[in-house]
Amino acid sequence: MWWSQLKFVAAVLFAVGMLGASLFTVRMLAADQSPRREAPALLRAPSPAADAGEEARRKAELKKLQGTWNVAALEIDGAKIVGPAFQGSKIIVQDDAFTTISMGAAYKGTLKLDQNSTPKKLDLVFTEGPEKGKTNLGIYELDGDTWKICLALAGNTRPVEFVTKVGSGFALEILQRQAEEKNSETLDKEFSRLQGEWSMVSGEHDGQRVPEGLLKLWKRVAKGKETTVTFSGQVMLQATFTLDMSKKPKTIDYTMAEGPNKGKKQYGVYEWDGDQVRFCFAVPGKERPKEFATKAGDQQTLSVWKKVNP
Repeated sequence: MWWSQLKFVAAVLFAVGMLGASLFTVRMLAADQSPRREAPALLRAPSPAADAGEEARRKAELKKLQGTWNVAALEIDGAKIVGPAFQGSKIIVQDDAFTTISMGAAYKGTLKLDQNSTPKKLDLVFTEGPEKGKTNLGIYELDGDTWKICLALAGNTRPVEFVTKVGSGFALEILQRQAEEKNSETLDKEFSRLQGEWSMVSGEHDGQRVPEGLLKLWKRVAKGKETTVTFSGQVMLQATFTLDMSKKPKTIDYTMAEGPNKGKKQYGVYEWDGDQVRFCFAVPGKERPKEFATKAGDQQTLSVWKKVNP
């Protein structure tokens, strides 16, 4: 009995976890030997004459689904499946491709969306693995970090509502965006905000302020995750950097790319004041500053910058 239950759970995970709907069909619906007709894709690659606005809306919808989604709840044929059975199951969406991971197995395919229908429709087209060439039909609803899917496990009948009933052959799945993915878009925006060329508004080191006449000679340029600081055209610092917005104050870490400190870490904090950004850094190898201030002997640097061309 225990082994039968385990095989049932495995079949459900492979089917509803989008890891191979026909496996579920073979194990659970073996009595139905009728051939499966492949369902047509909802949206095909747009022709050169395709409406640009519609394509933009499709891409915008796909963008909302990007990232890693963990299965939070599962129901099949009207029966709720307990959490431990699908623990660790997830869907990873990148561009219009998906990878599903469950019980150590991974299947890959392509998402086809119709965001204009009510409810919204999706086709899961398997491109790799035993289900290659097969398509599953479903509907979906996206509410922030919650993704609800109702999926047909076999055949070419698409669900029309987010419910399952005994014998329906439908599965209802609730997914939650993985925690770090929630922050990824915000972090990308933060990196984007730091891009470009910056001029120094004020600065001090070891408690000594930078003379007013020298401020205009300092320049900071950020490109991607690399930054360069120059003084009168001479490179003073080159480094890659990472950010942590969860800390208070926010933290920034440099990894020196050139010079005598190449490879060493330099720890800092930063904050925004309108369109200006304030940094406070320790020297490489020293502990991170705890506040935005310097004093004689602490070897810390405090600087405020404003973007040259906002």
